[in-house]
Amino acid sequence: MGQLNIGSMTGRGRELAELMRIKRVDILCVQETLWKGNRAKELGDGYELIYSGANEQGRNGVGVVLSGEMKNAVTEVNRKNDCIMRVKICYGWRGTMNIISAYAPQVGCAEEEMSSFRNEMNEVTQELEKPERIEVVTEFNGHVGNENDVIERVHGGYGIGERNPEGESLVDFAMSFNMAIVCTFFKKKREHLITYRNGSRCTQIDYLHHNRSRLVEVRNCKGILGDHVPPPPNIGSFVWI
Repeated sequence: MGQLNIGSMTGRGRELAELMRIKRVDILCVQETLWKGNRAKELGDGYELIYSGANEQGRNGVGVVLSGEMKNAVTEVNRKNDCIMRVKICYGWRGTMNIISAYAPQVGCAEEEMSSFRNEMNEVTQELEKPERIEVVTEFNGHVGNENDVIERVHGGYGIGERNPEGESLVDFAMSFNMAIVCTFFKKKREHLITYRNGSRCTQIDYLHHNRSRLVEVRNCKGILGDHVPPPPNIGSFVWI
């Protein structure tokens, strides 16, 4: 699995499919597709993008890119809005997996917008059956930090910097649904925790939530900064193996 802020899907479908092929990624959640409408589109080499379109201003847009094997296992698509969508995949004896691709409002946006996003994320997650696997892949634009103090159940203790209010919301979400913030459970070099870089400014804003009871299924979690479909050069990615 992987995550990437694409900055616009226009003219990048083939490059994205090639990146997934090279990295052997079967499921890639993308944000800021900027495409309007709600469709599924073939990207080439068997990869398919299912997306929930941008808003009236042409901003946002989220999607999930699937390999040939995975796209044939899709049983349900829920396009909540231009920032949240869910794809359900049923893959035989391994069971059902729900992929939620989300793009949170930028830091500094009105509290009303932030609150609306949090409520909608809760709604999409609450409608799922508990035995099913849930993968929540977000560009949350918040920082969970490197301290797990009283939240060891959802935070493994590895991260960058200090937690901010947006990061607190992310932690609250994890605790509410008994999910682990996966990247915090693997000790990595600093460069493999960074998911966004702009000049000298480096931050960690992309996260994967996985069922806490199934955390043993995840063998690795690593950021690969600079793996992007150019331009722009300041967009990083997070890849889970």
